[in-house]
Parts: sequence; C-alpha cells; structure tokens
Amino acid sequence: MFAVHLVSFFFSKLQEDPTKKVDRFLYSMCLNDGQLSDISARFQAEMKKGLSIESNAAAAVKMLPAHVRSTPDGTEKGQFLALDLGGSKFKVLQVKVREGTGIRKGEVEMEEQTYPVPRELLSGRGTELFDHVSKCLKDFLHEKNISLEKKHPLAFTFSFPCEQSSLNKALFLNWSKHYRARGLQGKDMIQALREAIDRTGGMDIEVLALVNDTVATMMTCGFDDQHCEVGLIIGTGTNACYMEEMRHVDLVEGDEGRMCVNTEWGAFGDDGALKDYITEFDRDVDAASSNPGRQIFEKMVGGMYLGELVRLVVLKMAKQGLLFDGCVSDALRTKGRITTANVAAMEEYKNGLKNTRDILMDLDLTPSPDDCIAVQHVSTIVSFRSSNLVAAGLAAILTRIQQNRNLRTLRITVGVDGTVYKTHPQYPKRLHKVVRRLVPDCHVRFLLSDSGSSKGAALVAAVAQRLASQRQKVDESLSPFTLSQGQLQLVKARMRVGLEAGLRSKGPSAIKMLPSFVYHRPNGTERGKYLALDLGGTNFRALLVHFKKGLQQKTRLYHKLYTIPLEIMQGTGEDLFDYLAACVSDFLDYMGVKHAHLPTGFTFSFPCEQTSIATGTLVSWTKGFKATDCEGHDVVNMLQEAIKRRNEFDLDIAAVVNDTVGTMMSCAYEDPQCEIGLIAGTGTNVCYMEEVKNIEKTGQNKERLARQEERAEGEEDEDDGMEGEKKAGDVETEKMCINTEWGGLGDDGSLDDIITPYDIEVDKQSLNPGKQRFEKLTSGMYLGEVVRQVLLDLTRGGLLFRGHVTETLKTPGIFQTKYLSQIESDHLALLQVRSVLQQLGLESTCNDSMIVKEVCGAVSRRAAQLCGAGMAAVVDKIRENRGLDHLNITVGVDGALYKQHPHFAGILHDTAKVLAPQCNVTFLPSEEGSGKGAALITAVARQKQKM
Repeated sequence: MFAVHLVSFFFSKLQEDPTKKVDRFLYSMCLNDGQLSDISARFQAEMKKGLSIESNAAAAVKMLPAHVRSTPDGTEKGQFLALDLGGSKFKVLQVKVREGTGIRKGEVEMEEQTYPVPRELLSGRGTELFDHVSKCLKDFLHEKNISLEKKHPLAFTFSFPCEQSSLNKALFLNWSKHYRARGLQGKDMIQALREAIDRTGGMDIEVLALVNDTVATMMTCGFDDQHCEVGLIIGTGTNACYMEEMRHVDLVEGDEGRMCVNTEWGAFGDDGALKDYITEFDRDVDAASSNPGRQIFEKMVGGMYLGELVRLVVLKMAKQGLLFDGCVSDALRTKGRITTANVAAMEEYKNGLKNTRDILMDLDLTPSPDDCIAVQHVSTIVSFRSSNLVAAGLAAILTRIQQNRNLRTLRITVGVDGTVYKTHPQYPKRLHKVVRRLVPDCHVRFLLSDSGSSKGAALVAAVAQRLASQRQKVDESLSPFTLSQGQLQLVKARMRVGLEAGLRSKGPSAIKMLPSFVYHRPNGTERGKYLALDLGGTNFRALLVHFKKGLQQKTRLYHKLYTIPLEIMQGTGEDLFDYLAACVSDFLDYMGVKHAHLPTGFTFSFPCEQTSIATGTLVSWTKGFKATDCEGHDVVNMLQEAIKRRNEFDLDIAAVVNDTVGTMMSCAYEDPQCEIGLIAGTGTNVCYMEEVKNIEKTGQNKERLARQEERAEGEEDEDDGMEGEKKAGDVETEKMCINTEWGGLGDDGSLDDIITPYDIEVDKQSLNPGKQRFEKLTSGMYLGEVVRQVLLDLTRGGLLFRGHVTETLKTPGIFQTKYLSQIESDHLALLQVRSVLQQLGLESTCNDSMIVKEVCGAVSRRAAQLCGAGMAAVVDKIRENRGLDHLNITVGVDGALYKQHPHFAGILHDTAKVLAPQCNVTFLPSEEGSGKGAALITAVARQKQKM
C-alpha cells in the first residue's frame, strides 16, 4: 500500500508540472556542459585518428581530404554550370561570378532548375541515375538558351561520402539518406558523370570539381566572409568540414598550406565512442534504419531522425500511462508519422502549443493541455540534444583550428546550411549559445548560406581557376630566378675569365684580384699572444688570441663586439677611425693589456690594394659604408693616426687582411688542405692560394719568383733521370693568397642576361649603383630587398595581400635577409610565416604565405647557385694550375647566410660539385671567424721574420 501511495504522490506532483515528468523520463538526453566537453574531446580524438594514415582505415570519422586548398578571396570570376545531387531532388544551375553587366562587384548571379529524382532510380542502377542527371543537364541548357557548342566548366555537388585524390577524382564510398543505387561503390563519380554526359551527347562539358555539400556551403559563405573556414550542414543529414593544416593531412602529399577536410562526422559513434550517451530510443531508430550500426551521430542529430525519436519517446510514455491517459493510437505506432517539420512546428514561440495539439489530434489522439505541454517538451529535449551534440562537435573543430594556429583567441566564421537550422525556430540560437560557452576564446560568427551548396560548388571551380591563373602569373614572375645548368656553366666561365683578367697587370677587370701578400698558411706551430681587430660590417670586433703549446686547448680567444652607428658608417673617415680607436682602447682596458704593445692583425673586409702585408689602400667602400676621405688612403695608417690622436696606447699592426683571407687562415689552422676562404654573409667574397708566377700585376713578386725558379731547377737536377710524372708538391711552387673581390663580377655587363628587373631596381636604390653586381645577387645585404621588390610587384598585380600595397611594403630595407632564413625553415609552419609577415605589418592569407615562402626560396636558391658556380670556377682554376686530374681541397667558410639559412649551404655545395666534377671540395665552417685568422697571419708573419 505504501508503494501505491508513493506512486500516487509522484504522479500528483508531476501533473502539477508536465515538463518534470518528461525531464525525469528523458534525463539521459539532457546533457550538461561537462558531458558536452567530454563528447567534444572524444570527437577531437576521432579527428586525429581519421587524419593519420596509420589509423584512418579503422577510423569511424573518415576526415576525407576535399582537395580544396583555398577559400574565396573575392577576386573570383567566371561562368560555370553546377549540379547539386543530394536529396530527393537535384538542381542544375548556371552560376555567373562577376560576369555580365548586371552583376555588381563581388556578386553572384544564378539561374537554376530543380528536377525530381524518380523513386525507382534511388535503388536502381547507378548508370541510370547518372543518365537521368545528364539528360536534365541538357534540358537545362536548352531551356536557358545556353550554347551547346561552347565548352562549359561544371562543378558537381555530391552530398555523399567520397574519397578524393584530387578535385576532379572522387571514389564513392557509400550511400546515405534514401539513396541505394547499385554498381557505384568504389567508382569515380566524376568519371561516372562524364560517361553519362558522353552517352547523352551534344554537350561540351568540362567537369572541374566535385565537392561535398558541406564544403560547398563553406565556399558559398566564404565568398561573402573571408573568415569563413568551417562549413556545417544540419538538415536531413549532418556533416561539417573545415580548413586543416596540410602538415596534418597524412592522406595527401605535401605539408604546405591548408586543405578543406570533410569530416563525415555523421559516423561518429559507429565504433562505440558514444555508447554511454546512446539511449534506448536511439537504438530503436538505428535498428529500424536502412543502415543499422552506421551514421550513429547523424541519427542522434539529423532531421531525418528527429521526428522519429520524438514519436518513439511519446509512444513509450503513452504506453506507460504518462500521456493521453495511457491511450495509444495506430497512427502513433506508425513509423514516420511525426516528422522533423512537426518538431519545429511544436517549438514555435507563439503557436507551439496549438501546433502540438493539432499534430497530436492528427495522430488520432485526444491530448489534454498538460499532454500538449509534455509532448512539446519532448520535442524541445530531442532537438536541444541535437543542437548540443552539434555544438560539441563544432567546439572540437574550433579548438583544433585554434591549437593548430597557436592562437589565444580565434576569430572565425561558420557557414551553415540545412533545413533543421533554417526552419527550426529555436535551433540556431541554442546552437550558438552552447558553442560560445564551450569555446569562450573563439569569436564565432554563424553565416547562413543564402543560396545553398550549388553556388559553393561553382565557387570551388572559380577558386581553382583563380589559383591556376595566379600560379601561372607567379611562375612567370619567378622564372627569371631559375637558372639552367647552361646558364650556371656560363656564369662559371665568366667568373674564370674575370679571375684571369684580374691577375694581369694591365687592362680593366671587374674582379680586382687583390694580392694579400700572405704567402704561408699556419702549420700548427704558432705560439704567443696577438691582438686582432675585425671590421667587416655593422659590427667591429676586438680579440685577444693566445696560441698555446700542446694538442689540448691550442687556442684561447677573448673578444668584445662593438656596434657601429649608421652616422659613423656614413660620416667622415676621421670619425670612423677615431671610433675604432676608442673601441680598441676600451677592449685593452677590459683585458688589462693596454701597455703590452702586442703584435696586431687588422681584418678589414673591404677592397684594398696592398703593396705589402702591412699596408692596404682602400679601393672602394661596400656593404653600406660611405665614410668620406678614405678611398685611396692606407687604412693601417688611418688607424694608427687615430691611435696617436688618443695618445693612450700603441699598436704594432703587423698585417692587414680581408675577412676572406682571415677565414681561410683560421680554417687552415684546423685543416692543412684549406686553401680557399669564402664569405657568404652581409657581403660575399672569395680568396684562394694562387701561384705567384700567375700574378702579373705584382712587380714585387719578380724577385721571389726568380728565387723559386732557381730552387726548382736545383731540385730537378737532383731528380734527373727519374721516370714518370712528378707528383703535385714534388717541387714546392710559391703561392700567394689572392683576395678576388668577386662581388664585382658583372660590373662590366657580363651578367646582364641573368639580371632581373627586380635586381635592377635594387641596384638603382643602392649606395653604389652599377657596382658589386654579383654581390647584389648573392649576399645578405641585398637578398631581402630583392624579395621585397618581387613581393611589391606581385601585390601590385593583385597576386598577393589582396592587391593592397602597404606603406611597410614600400619601405626599402624593411624585408631583412634574416626573414628569408626564418621563412624557409623546414620546421616553420605557414602559421609562423604569417607571423613573420605580421611583424612587418603584412596581413596574409595562408596562400599568401605560401607564395612569400616560394619567392624567398627562388631568390636564395639563385644566390646559392651563383656562389656555387663561382666556386666551381675557382677550384677548377686551382686544379688546372697544378696540372691535376683530380683535386682535393677544403674551403673555409664564414657568414650568416651560409651558416643560418636552412638551404643555402646545401645548394652551394651541390652546384659546385656538378659544375666542377673533378674537384672534391670540403666546406669547413669557421668557428671563430676572420678575427682569429688575422691573428694567425700576424703569428705566421712574425715566425717567418725570425727564420
């Protein structure tokens, strides 16, 4: 009796508020935020599984690449046909994007016709279905007076799962909704359509692209809002797509940019991932469906199933006496009698209860007011669960995008289509509210697709055409930077001619070939303390180098770096050398050796004419220096005069050397085969050990050459009668290091055939127009500016940054060469490339970032290849000088471009190897730079003086 009274008590209480009994009955459908976050996390895990090539085959959520790599940017145009097949009807359309006088900028004009799909074709042969589609297409062309002779590009919206290997190849996976046409599984749907068009005949159609309706929705909305990177369908079925980073899409080659991924999220839960959220009513709906066990998420969310879920709930409540006084009609027992449209009607704001009563009476029921309230609440809970589940899935996608892009906040637009979203009065508001609650750091705009997925399909084709046209124009702009093997061979030959001309005593030469008067390289026996000064660019370095005995810790080095202000670089010569003397004074104080009077080597990285190792007359400034009254003067003397003016210390400057020579000497201390020095940094230059007999321009070498020949003759007399060819080194040929100053190659016009308009502009704006042409193609001081000129041209042509030329982009020098190294890093995602551009005030799309990366690659690759061609000329000359069939030699290298750019060194090596195949060249990066080399030259010179 107690139990009966308890039940009566509860019933009396429930009858006071009809919604409470529904809440209790459907408590498992009422999901809180914690549960939704859990579902969202599960979906994120499913997304990762579907994207991975290792787990995709077993994944329920297939994450199908759509091969759509860019959303609309508003510049698309053209005229397209579109087919939209996805329900009981299909559409044929003509879509004009910015075509015709009646269309304002940015608008799309469409003509469309809807055609029914006969029921028998839904489960008939697939070829018959496509023949029907093709015939309707031809009828449409006739009706709209569209020429049958003209070729028409066509885009195909196909709202069923396909595995795509490209925009125009899509292998059909499986049907959904009411479709069951036979013989298509595993077939290419584009090819099936083409074959049907051929069978119909009389049309010239080019099928450009197949897209899912979700993708097409995203593209439709993307035309109006460039932040739209998610597409969402909530209609008969449900699905979502979004722009995923290519580096995560294992099923497609390449890792640059983004690609739209069709999640096919309707299958979420097919593997049991949602088993603890599935109710008995979901299981009943699934069991009665045409595909039991599949599309579980869709059956909890999609419009095809919501009405049936409500019917099953109401039926069970009636059977348990909770509705209609326990009365159940035959109509209520009949599958499909409550539709999703009924659900929407029951939840209307003003007429919802009246509509509910009418719907129930149509089911031969006699509802009380409380029954109407309860059934309306059932509809609310079922549809609210649908919007909650969609919100959880969408939150997973938005979270992934935000994490992919490493953003604190994400501004994004979701393009939405589907009858449930469009017709249900409360659904959009509920969805928006829950999404924003689940992902509070995402500023989400929901944009309703105004013309469905058909327009989006045409826009996919329009974007594909735009990208193809853009690709062609970008390729044309960058083609001059691509050098053939023939062109590189010519550069090598011209460099060789320049080297030979520079060695001669008479006649002009673009390559100066300056004697350094360094005859000997270190042999490891150097000892003592030396001071080294290094002026090579915007920094001045002072070093104290101690060469010690023993194999361990051969060298101890201390240094201090000083930045040279621009006003000093471009002021008077006296101010410049006074500044250097002040830096030396500070360093000597810092090291406590101000009165030691140490032997000093001076690395001076600008072209100098030398008559001895301790004198150097500046030929010309490079690398941005323009200090007056220096060219034509001895730089050692100018430094010594500045030291005298300070009257604080004295220096014994025993050698002045170029940084290239210093680098060679530094590396030769480690590797005796090092006979070449290369600088690839702010500027570029090479030095190498040349036979003294070839240096015609140095009269001072004649006496040394005569002594060398006498020594050689004596050694030949001793070896008289020996058979066979002499080995290299049998007779020691005296050599001198030559500072080539190869940056001047091309000053005589010898490189005009490979110099681009961008290079010409950079040269015009430089401090020394017409000079150092090779250096302006290859060195760090200029590469960033070459890139800026290319970006400026592409932007003016509408190929970058939406054609918006910013003041930043117009600023010379703003694009530093260090950005090339950052942007071309293999480990730097395009998101970070975009971040680099943002630092420069350049707002870029993903596609912009890809183009910028490509421009940087083209400019730096050409620079490395040119340096490789020049190096091939040098090593081949050394080999031929020595009469060798094969040369083994080491190049000492320094410079930020060589050391920090991710690809420069490798391309340089490969080019030199290909162009000088008889030379085995080892590249040895200098650890301590040219400063240590200057100290070594001083040490070697002191040793030779003592001998």
